[in-house]
This record gives sequence, structure tokens and C-alpha cells, in this order.
Amino acid sequence: MVNLSVNIGKLKLKNPVMLASGTWNLELKDFLDLNKLGALVTKTITLKPHSGNPYPRTGETFLGMLNSIGLENPGLDLFLKKDLVLLLKLNTALIVSIGAIDNPKDLVILAKELDKIKEIKAIELNISCPNIKKTKIVSQDKRETYKIVKSVRQKTNKVLITKLSPNVSDITEIALSVQKAGSDAVSLINTVLGMSVDIETKRPKLSTISGGLSGPAIKPIALRMVWETYQKIKIPIIGMGGIMNLSDALEFFICGANAIAIGTANFINPSISLEIIKGLRDYLLKNKIKDIKDLVGTLKV
Repeated sequence: MVNLSVNIGKLKLKNPVMLASGTWNLELKDFLDLNKLGALVTKTITLKPHSGNPYPRTGETFLGMLNSIGLENPGLDLFLKKDLVLLLKLNTALIVSIGAIDNPKDLVILAKELDKIKEIKAIELNISCPNIKKTKIVSQDKRETYKIVKSVRQKTNKVLITKLSPNVSDITEIALSVQKAGSDAVSLINTVLGMSVDIETKRPKLSTISGGLSGPAIKPIALRMVWETYQKIKIPIIGMGGIMNLSDALEFFICGANAIAIGTANFINPSISLEIIKGLRDYLLKNKIKDIKDLVGTLKV
């Protein structure tokens, strides 16, 4: 027998595989048993309803996809009345992702309200979405990041996970500020800024010109950032970015991730997360590793 359970702060997961925010919905239960996952991270919710960006806002690229959804969501009230009721019927850890469009202080209000709901196991603080109309996002500034994480930390006792942007010069200094502010873990990475052009019309393929690139193309970037961050911080890392199969997942653990989140791959193979969970178990057995934790950070350099 091998142990796949992991701890993210005080939250214990039965296995280290979760579905990333914005890449799944409850219709996925027709393709796989969502209860077998370590955790589910909801689509990011904001304080008020938000319609997101104009269409077109998604597009395929070589080895990836671009999106500029722009945090479309029903807002906190409708989420609590409708979506959350359905999500809480599942028997797996629920992590609610929260974001802000104009005012970062909305995150403090959201955290305070969600803190009242005991069934919600953790909050993912999305301060790294590149698809909203701002010249600079919060997680590109270590001081602003520290202030907002600290403020949110003071309003909730739930496990707090902060999702960071790869669109920075040094992600480790942002991760250190997050740790200092009291976050229990970090999620690495959000999408990488990119764009694509229609050569016939000479127009961008996204209405917002640029958007977030995800998929296999960004895996080397994500791995590098997980490894660099693992050297500097003591809190757990949830790795993500281009994980398409078991081999990809294993690379993240070896580079220092304590858990992983599957994103773009869900659109291609809806059952990939369960395949990876089985694959992790088989890999540990084959290599006589008793605990998934013993694989974390084992990169030989």
C-alpha cells in the first residue's frame, strides 16, 4: 500500500490531485467520479455578478490555448444560493476561488462571508488573473500582494491558498511576501500572457488583443517557477500549468509541488485526473516509495 494523502495547511486531502479553477463544471460528473479527487477549486467568484470580456475570448494555439474570459461569474449571492448548494453534495474537499474586478478590498468581504460556511474547506485567493482591465495585477507587486493577503488572512480561519502570476521578473519574492502575510500555500502558476493573430483579417484572435496562455506550452515555465519557489518558501506549493498526463504530474512533484491542479487537459480528456491518480499510485508501488510526500522536491542537481 502507498499513501497519496497530502496536507495543505490544516486541510488534509485524500490525494494530491485537484481540478483547477475555471476548467470544469458539474457536468463533468458524467465523465468521472468527482468524489475520487483530492479537491475541487471553483470558478473564481467576485462580490458582484460580472459578465466578463466580449467575444471572441478563447482560441487554440500550438500546444496550448488562449483565453480572456475575464472572470465571468454570477457573483457571491447567487453562488451561495445556487452553485454552492449543488457543490456541497459532493464528497470531496471544496476550495472556493475568489477574485476582484476593480477593488481588491472586495476580497476581504468575500473571505469574511465564506468563512461562515464550515463546508468550504479552503479559499484560493486569485490575485493573478491577467484578463481584467488593469495595467498591473496585484500579484505583480510584492507590497500590494502582502497587504491584500494580510487583510484577507485577518478575516478567515480557513486554509488560504494564494494563486500567483508568472508574469513577473522574480516569482520567489512574491511567494515570500505571501508566506510572510500568512497564506497557508501558493498555487503556481496562473496563465502566461500571450496573443494570436488572424493573418487574413490582420486582427487579434481575442477581443482583448492579449489573453492568458495555458496548456503544454507553459509547462517548462511552470516547472521552473515551482522549483525556484520550492527553494525559498516553507509553505506547500500546488503546481499547475500544462499538466496533460502522468509524466507531467510527476515532474511537478519532483520539482517541489505538494499537490497539483489539472486545467486545460480537462477540456481534452475529462477523465485525465483519475488516470493520473491511478498512475501516481502505480508509480509509487513500482519504485517502492511508500508516501507521495517522499517524492516531493527530489530533483537531483
